Amino acid sequence: MMQRRIVLVGGGVRSGKSAYAVARARALGARRAFLATARAYDDEMRERIRRHQAERAGDFVTLEEPRDLVGAIGRLDGFDVAVIDCITLWLANQLVDGVAPEVAEESAVRLAGALRAAPCSVIVVTNEVGMGVHPETALGRTFRDLAGRAHQALARAADEVHLAVLGALIRLRPGPVEAHFPWESP
Repeated sequence: MMQRRIVLVGGGVRSGKSAYAVARARALGARRAFLATARAYDDEMRERIRRHQAERAGDFVTLEEPRDLVGAIGRLDGFDVAVIDCITLWLANQLVDGVAPEVAEESAVRLAGALRAAPCSVIVVTNEVGMGVHPETALGRTFRDLAGRAHQALARAADEVHLAVLGALIRLRPGPVEAHFPWESP
Protein backbone atom coordinates (compact mmCIF):
# COMPACT_ATOMS: atom_id res chain seq x y z
CA MET A 1 0.00 0.00 0.00
CA MET A 2 1.27 3.44 -0.94
CA GLN A 3 1.96 5.94 1.83
CA ARG A 4 -0.74 8.59 2.26
CA ARG A 5 0.42 11.96 0.87
CA ILE A 6 -0.69 15.58 1.02
CA VAL A 7 0.31 17.25 -2.23
CA LEU A 8 -0.11 21.01 -2.83
CA VAL A 9 -0.02 22.16 -6.46
CA GLY A 10 -0.14 25.89 -7.13
CA GLY A 11 0.36 28.05 -10.16
CA GLY A 12 -1.19 30.51 -12.53
CA VAL A 13 -4.22 30.09 -14.75
CA ARG A 14 -3.73 27.43 -17.46
CA SER A 15 -0.32 26.51 -16.05
CA GLY A 16 -1.02 22.75 -16.04
CA LYS A 17 -1.71 22.36 -12.32
CA SER A 18 -5.15 20.71 -12.61
CA ALA A 19 -4.01 18.32 -15.34
CA TYR A 20 -1.04 17.36 -13.17
CA ALA A 21 -3.28 16.83 -10.13
CA VAL A 22 -5.64 14.55 -12.08
CA ALA A 23 -2.76 12.54 -13.57
CA ARG A 24 -1.09 12.24 -10.18
CA ALA A 25 -4.34 11.08 -8.60
CA ARG A 26 -4.71 8.39 -11.26
CA ALA A 27 -1.24 7.15 -10.31
CA LEU A 28 -2.01 7.14 -6.58
CA GLY A 29 -5.03 4.85 -6.60
CA ALA A 30 -8.07 3.44 -8.33
CA ARG A 31 -10.68 4.80 -5.92
CA ARG A 32 -10.65 8.55 -6.58
CA ALA A 33 -12.72 11.48 -5.36
CA PHE A 34 -12.79 14.97 -6.83
CA LEU A 35 -13.85 17.76 -4.48
CA ALA A 36 -15.05 20.52 -6.80
CA THR A 37 -15.32 24.01 -5.32
CA ALA A 38 -16.49 25.91 -8.42
CA ARG A 39 -19.92 27.47 -8.66
CA ALA A 40 -21.56 27.84 -12.06
CA TYR A 41 -22.50 31.52 -11.93
CA ASP A 42 -22.62 32.02 -15.71
CA ASP A 43 -22.32 30.23 -19.06
CA GLU A 44 -18.55 30.65 -19.25
CA MET A 45 -18.09 29.04 -15.83
CA ARG A 46 -20.52 26.24 -16.72
CA GLU A 47 -18.38 25.52 -19.80
CA ARG A 48 -15.17 25.47 -17.71
CA ILE A 49 -16.77 23.02 -15.30
CA ARG A 50 -17.96 20.85 -18.20
CA ARG A 51 -14.43 20.74 -19.69
CA HIS A 52 -12.89 19.78 -16.35
CA GLN A 53 -15.47 17.03 -15.90
CA ALA A 54 -14.73 15.68 -19.39
CA GLU A 55 -10.98 15.64 -18.62
CA ARG A 56 -11.67 13.39 -15.64
CA ALA A 57 -13.60 11.04 -17.96
CA GLY A 58 -15.62 9.42 -15.19
CA ASP A 59 -12.48 8.26 -13.36
CA PHE A 60 -13.49 10.16 -10.20
CA VAL A 61 -16.48 10.39 -7.91
CA THR A 62 -17.24 14.11 -7.95
CA LEU A 63 -18.37 15.81 -4.75
CA GLU A 64 -19.54 19.40 -5.23
CA GLU A 65 -18.16 21.24 -2.18
CA PRO A 66 -18.07 25.02 -2.64
CA ARG A 67 -17.76 25.71 1.10
CA ASP A 68 -17.38 22.71 3.47
CA LEU A 69 -14.05 21.16 2.50
CA VAL A 70 -13.26 20.18 6.09
CA GLY A 71 -16.50 18.20 6.29
CA ALA A 72 -15.91 16.70 2.85
CA ILE A 73 -12.49 15.39 3.87
CA GLY A 74 -14.21 13.61 6.74
CA ARG A 75 -16.32 11.75 4.15
CA LEU A 76 -13.38 10.33 2.15
CA ASP A 77 -13.30 6.88 3.77
CA GLY A 78 -13.04 4.24 1.08
CA PHE A 79 -11.05 6.41 -1.33
CA ASP A 80 -7.35 6.03 -2.16
CA VAL A 81 -6.92 9.63 -3.23
CA ALA A 82 -8.87 12.86 -3.54
CA VAL A 83 -8.26 16.02 -5.56
CA ILE A 84 -9.45 19.38 -4.26
CA ASP A 85 -9.81 21.89 -7.09
CA CYS A 86 -9.44 24.66 -6.12
CA ILE A 87 -8.59 26.52 -2.95
CA THR A 88 -8.85 30.03 -4.39
CA LEU A 89 -12.41 29.38 -5.60
CA TRP A 90 -13.22 27.99 -2.14
CA LEU A 91 -11.83 31.15 -0.52
CA ALA A 92 -13.70 33.39 -2.99
CA ASN A 93 -16.94 31.51 -2.27
CA GLN A 94 -16.54 32.33 1.40
CA LEU A 95 -15.91 36.03 0.77
CA VAL A 96 -18.83 36.25 -1.69
CA ASP A 97 -21.06 34.60 0.92
CA GLY A 98 -20.11 37.30 3.45
CA VAL A 99 -17.64 35.33 5.56
CA ALA A 100 -15.15 37.67 7.24
CA PRO A 101 -11.57 37.29 5.94
CA GLU A 102 -10.35 36.30 9.42
CA VAL A 103 -12.94 33.51 9.58
CA ALA A 104 -12.02 32.32 6.07
CA GLU A 105 -8.38 32.24 7.13
CA GLU A 106 -9.31 30.15 10.18
CA SER A 107 -11.12 27.79 7.79
CA ALA A 108 -7.88 27.37 5.84
CA VAL A 109 -6.01 26.49 9.04
CA ARG A 110 -8.75 23.95 9.92
CA LEU A 111 -8.48 22.57 6.38
CA ALA A 112 -4.74 22.05 6.83
CA GLY A 113 -5.46 20.08 10.01
CA ALA A 114 -8.15 18.02 8.27
CA LEU A 115 -5.70 17.19 5.47
CA ARG A 116 -3.26 15.76 8.02
CA ALA A 117 -6.05 13.50 9.35
CA ALA A 118 -7.49 12.55 5.93
CA PRO A 119 -8.05 8.82 5.38
CA CYS A 120 -6.45 8.98 1.93
CA SER A 121 -3.92 10.96 -0.09
CA VAL A 122 -5.14 14.44 -1.02
CA ILE A 123 -3.93 16.60 -3.89
CA VAL A 124 -4.81 20.25 -3.36
CA VAL A 125 -4.91 22.61 -6.36
CA THR A 126 -4.73 26.37 -5.97
CA ASN A 127 -4.09 29.50 -8.01
CA GLU A 128 -1.09 31.63 -7.16
CA VAL A 129 -2.57 35.12 -7.09
CA GLY A 130 0.17 37.16 -5.44
CA MET A 131 2.64 37.37 -8.31
CA GLY A 132 0.62 39.56 -10.65
CA VAL A 133 -0.82 43.02 -10.77
CA HIS A 134 -1.50 44.77 -7.46
CA PRO A 135 -5.31 44.56 -7.01
CA GLU A 136 -7.10 47.84 -7.57
CA THR A 137 -9.87 47.26 -5.04
CA ALA A 138 -9.87 46.62 -1.31
CA LEU A 139 -11.73 43.34 -1.89
CA GLY A 140 -9.09 42.26 -4.41
CA ARG A 141 -6.30 43.03 -1.95
CA THR A 142 -8.16 41.23 0.84
CA PHE A 143 -8.58 38.16 -1.38
CA ARG A 144 -4.92 38.19 -2.45
CA ASP A 145 -3.72 38.43 1.15
CA LEU A 146 -6.16 35.74 2.31
CA ALA A 147 -5.01 33.39 -0.44
CA GLY A 148 -1.36 33.98 0.47
CA ARG A 149 -1.93 33.18 4.14
CA ALA A 150 -4.06 30.12 3.26
CA HIS A 151 -1.32 28.88 0.94
CA GLN A 152 1.23 29.18 3.73
CA ALA A 153 -0.93 27.08 6.09
CA LEU A 154 -1.52 24.44 3.42
CA ALA A 155 2.15 24.32 2.42
CA ARG A 156 3.13 23.71 6.04
CA ALA A 157 0.78 20.68 6.09
CA ALA A 158 1.89 19.31 2.71
CA ASP A 159 4.36 16.48 2.16
CA GLU A 160 4.93 17.77 -1.36
CA VAL A 161 4.67 21.28 -2.82
CA HIS A 162 4.71 21.84 -6.59
CA LEU A 163 4.57 25.06 -8.58
CA ALA A 164 3.15 24.94 -12.11
CA VAL A 165 4.59 27.60 -14.36
CA LEU A 166 4.88 27.82 -18.14
CA GLY A 167 3.56 24.26 -18.45
CA ALA A 168 6.34 22.89 -16.26
CA LEU A 169 6.01 21.56 -12.73
CA ILE A 170 8.65 22.57 -10.22
CA ARG A 171 8.80 20.39 -7.11
CA LEU A 172 9.72 22.60 -4.17
CA ARG A 173 9.24 20.01 -1.43
CA PRO A 174 10.73 17.59 -0.79
CA GLY A 175 14.07 18.94 -1.92
CA PRO A 176 16.09 19.22 -3.92
CA VAL A 177 14.08 21.51 -6.17
CA GLU A 178 13.45 19.75 -9.47
CA ALA A 179 11.59 20.64 -12.67
CA HIS A 180 9.28 18.18 -14.41
CA PHE A 181 7.96 18.61 -17.92
CA PRO A 182 4.77 16.56 -18.26
CA TRP A 183 4.84 16.61 -22.06
CA GLU A 184 8.24 14.88 -22.18
CA SER A 185 8.60 11.10 -22.03
CA PRO A 186 10.14 9.76 -18.81
